[in-house]
Amino acid sequence: MFLKSLTITRGDGVIIRDIRFHTGLNLIVDETPIVSGKETGNNVGKTTVLKLIDFCLGGPAKGIYTDNENARNEYKLVKDFLVKNEVLISLVLKEDLLNEDSRQVLIERNFLARKNKIQRIDGNNKTDEDYEKALTDLLFPGHYGKKPTFRQIIAHNIRYKDVSINNTLKNLDKFTRDDEYETLYLFLFGCDFEQGDTKQELRSQIDVEERFKKRLESEQTKSAYESALALLLSEIEEIERRKESLNLNPNFESDLNKLNQVKYQINLTSSEIGRLELRKALIFEAQKEMQSNTSSIDMQQLKQIYQQATSLVSGIQKTFQELCNFHNRMVESKLRFITQDLPKIDAQLTIQRKHLKHLLAEEAKLNTIITQSDSFEMLEQLIVELNTKYQMKGEYENTLRQLNAVELKLAELNEELAKIDNNLFSDEFALKIKEQVIKFNRHFSAVSYDLYGEKYALKFDTKTVKGRRLYEFTAFNTNFSSGKKQGEISCFDIAYTLFADEEGIPCMHFLLNDKKELMHDNQLLMIGKLVNAKGIQFVASILKDKLPEELNKEEYIVLKLSQEDKLFRIEKKK
Repeated sequence: MFLKSLTITRGDGVIIRDIRFHTGLNLIVDETPIVSGKETGNNVGKTTVLKLIDFCLGGPAKGIYTDNENARNEYKLVKDFLVKNEVLISLVLKEDLLNEDSRQVLIERNFLARKNKIQRIDGNNKTDEDYEKALTDLLFPGHYGKKPTFRQIIAHNIRYKDVSINNTLKNLDKFTRDDEYETLYLFLFGCDFEQGDTKQELRSQIDVEERFKKRLESEQTKSAYESALALLLSEIEEIERRKESLNLNPNFESDLNKLNQVKYQINLTSSEIGRLELRKALIFEAQKEMQSNTSSIDMQQLKQIYQQATSLVSGIQKTFQELCNFHNRMVESKLRFITQDLPKIDAQLTIQRKHLKHLLAEEAKLNTIITQSDSFEMLEQLIVELNTKYQMKGEYENTLRQLNAVELKLAELNEELAKIDNNLFSDEFALKIKEQVIKFNRHFSAVSYDLYGEKYALKFDTKTVKGRRLYEFTAFNTNFSSGKKQGEISCFDIAYTLFADEEGIPCMHFLLNDKKELMHDNQLLMIGKLVNAKGIQFVASILKDKLPEELNKEEYIVLKLSQEDKLFRIEKKK
């Protein structure tokens, strides 16, 4: 798919911008004249063009009007303009720009909410889930719901955030795990592994169990608890012998033993309740972590806006409650796995609390009987000692039971993971990866040699993290020099497009790049020649004073901006 056009239209039908793209080099230029020497190209909208394309491809709306470095800083002027003027962003994708009969896709989105929200593909409005599915189906029909996601797959095509500008391969957000990168690049290089989803789920479960084990051993290790318990049992035996040496009537001894056993059971039950509550808290904690990237929304205000919109616009079929229900289903779907044990835990808590209540009543009853005995004063010190020892015994045994249980669970999960890894790290699969990497490196080294006279290459290694094997993909300069990161990234993206076409792997044929003024003129010129020759779209934002004279031509420039003529032309609006 290529970019054909990006149109920015106000709600009254006035077209603010109509940007037409072509194959080869497409430049977005800031023409702010340098008069006083203080003028800059900041905030004219060069990067925003890239963000708008990303927005149409499922990116967040907030990215258009928030600071890249601090999402809490909103550009109120831009946000108000987009919302109040009902600005519509239209992106047209086309399979072949040189063939009028080739497939064409129209994507439209606005910045409104509820019934006023427009999220259309080829004229059909979509829910959030349907929209993401439709975008996925553009390249990979039937892949929706699997790993990697559509947004992860196209991430290397869209580089305007610092993490993607500065990193060739690890260009996703900072929370992305190594196993997610592993799944992504196996997929991109045509080594798709069917059990990739299962592997990531197992690793998530293992992380939860390991955090639980770490918390249990926060004070002492398992072996320390075992040693302490052995010593404690010896101490209890000694106290019991001292107690037996007393001349007590049979009934008193029996009642005292019953009381000790009841206290022991109380401690065990209390510890079990504590364990279950800790387990429940950990699940909620994991649930909260999974929701950490979700934005907070004022539901009451949103409902009022929705009701107002409903009264103003006819033909809206979805109710506020239906949209809320849809959101809830999405959250439930994501959290179902991590919360599946909650009903079982709650049921066990109910049983244990009921059992504890019964034991406490029994303890009170036995205490009443024993305190009425004439022998109580003689045994008072031994009873206190035994109570303390039995309490410690119950705590140690319960902790050890929990540790044994979590170790067993980890063993089961790691065994399942090992079965998957046996296939993933088999000689046959490793050979397949090697063959694909060799094919890719033919393009990577050729492109980098054309641009820099150096040969970049990709390599993959097997590394072990916390006892788990992973494939790690990294780029390097075969001359072993430090290289040029900006150039390496561009070479990788161009090479991947050529590789994907050769292998019949669907891909986007456009590359969006910000801050290309950081690249040397010669390399930018070479990139222009290369992408023009290969028919790849290379869309780059740049300052005019950094633009090589050979590229300062209308055939390369698709949009000119300046401090007097910014992207949304808000400064001209009276």
